[in-house]
Amino acid sequence: MDDDDLPPLGPEFAAQFKRDDKRPPCQLYLISPPDVSGGFDERLRRALGAGEVAAFQFRVKDIDQHEAARLAEPLQRICAEHDVAFIVNDSISLAKRLGADGVHLGQGDGDPREARSVLGPAAQIGVTCHDSRHLAMEAGEAGADYVAFGAFYPTTTKETSHRPDPAILSWWTTVFEIPCVAIGGITPDNAAPLVEAGADFLAVSGAVWNSDEARAIERFRAVLSGA
Repeated sequence: MDDDDLPPLGPEFAAQFKRDDKRPPCQLYLISPPDVSGGFDERLRRALGAGEVAAFQFRVKDIDQHEAARLAEPLQRICAEHDVAFIVNDSISLAKRLGADGVHLGQGDGDPREARSVLGPAAQIGVTCHDSRHLAMEAGEAGADYVAFGAFYPTTTKETSHRPDPAILSWWTTVFEIPCVAIGGITPDNAAPLVEAGADFLAVSGAVWNSDEARAIERFRAVLSGA
């Protein structure tokens, strides 16, 4: 079954579904900026001290693994101090090298089964699924611990060509137990509809790092507590 075989998404479709009240409340999933040098460790410490964050994704591109590991290690220690899961973007081998809590895979970054065999049963494995219910179901069948949908809003963090309807979150959290992450251009001002639609996690980056990180985390926490 592919997405063309599934009912079209939209408000009427979403109204058929209701997020299971037994699911934990929506949480923050923080993604690093592209540059984590020059005192970023203190910014991360300040952000994590401002409010509860469930996970931090180390997402740094176009550097070799040795340099990536050097930059990641102090950030990983800060996450451990705050009991925040440290997730590596794209690279199963770097996640293994660091002993990270997990890895986030894009559609071209490897199979969840491979990640599981390398990282072990306790690793948190996430998969980018864009706007595709079919890809999300495939990821779940392959053993992913969470699926990520997006970009829900315009974003300058990365190039995007997919714009899912928030109804996909309603559908997913009604039908499947595996958590879903909403990503893409999310700010404190536009986050509420995604929480209401059923997101288990909000993945945020620019809205935090392009401003006062502690204040941004506080604003997100206010949205989540009021949802």
